[in-house]
Amino acid sequence: MANHITDLGVSLDEADEKSLQSRGFKKVNVDLNKGARGNYIYIWYRRQSGRAPVTKIQFTFNNEMARGLDRAGYTKIDKNLNAGAKGDYKYLWYYRGSGEFNTPIVDVDVTTVAESEARMLRNGWERLTCDLNRGAKGNWIHVWVKREHQTYICDVTATDSYGSDEQKLRDGYIRMDEDTNRGANGNYVFIWYRQTTDPQRALTDLQVSTNGSERQVLAQQNYQPVNVDLNEGTDGSAVYLWHKKGESNNPMKAITLLLNSEAIEEYEKAGFNLIRRNLNTGNKGWTEYLCYYQ
Repeated sequence: MANHITDLGVSLDEADEKSLQSRGFKKVNVDLNKGARGNYIYIWYRRQSGRAPVTKIQFTFNNEMARGLDRAGYTKIDKNLNAGAKGDYKYLWYYRGSGEFNTPIVDVDVTTVAESEARMLRNGWERLTCDLNRGAKGNWIHVWVKREHQTYICDVTATDSYGSDEQKLRDGYIRMDEDTNRGANGNYVFIWYRQTTDPQRALTDLQVSTNGSERQVLAQQNYQPVNVDLNEGTDGSAVYLWHKKGESNNPMKAITLLLNSEAIEEYEKAGFNLIRRNLNTGNKGWTEYLCYYQ
């Protein structure tokens, strides 16, 4: 039996569950609609010898997000993860890749409360950014993956349109599937990252600037900017992501985006590197903070 996960599935009802179980899938026994009064929805996975491993999982909540995934060869599970609830239509996509930026996934889990998240991150799990109850009033639901080897963040970038999505996906980037302009009526802006198993290639620090003086200080400290305004199209401040590499013995293992106020408190209490500069500074959008783990 293969150690890595080779197939994923989603069930929306009892018939789906029986079908997946008959084909050797195992259920992650956490309802993706918890608290939202929709269908009981579950993720399933399978490990089969001789099949290529799943190396990437992404989520979409609009049609534009899907185009690049489709063109880059991702597989869509065509079952709405918010079925029966009032939230956004969301779909799971996965990819079987190879090479430096594709480390096999060996396990999948789901959290429904903020208190669980810090423990997961410390135990080597990677948090997928999209809240699967996005737009609904249920629990904050996040999927987590564990990889075959420890990975490190070696690149970060951002996009304020969808035109380069296919190329970024083909280049091995993972999109953080939440809009940094959420609720601000601007462009859809996404942060992307790429992973390596080589700690020598890892980033060692991240920062965020929300005004000109902060940008000047970070430039003087030899941080490198990501030249996309994370507030593009809003009436808020110009917000930029900055990164640094090689000036620390603590390679960056994980990066995530936090919108849930309870999670923000839990991550800060746990001692993670929470960057307390709101990505929606100056507008009425959601308060969003970046956090990373070394």
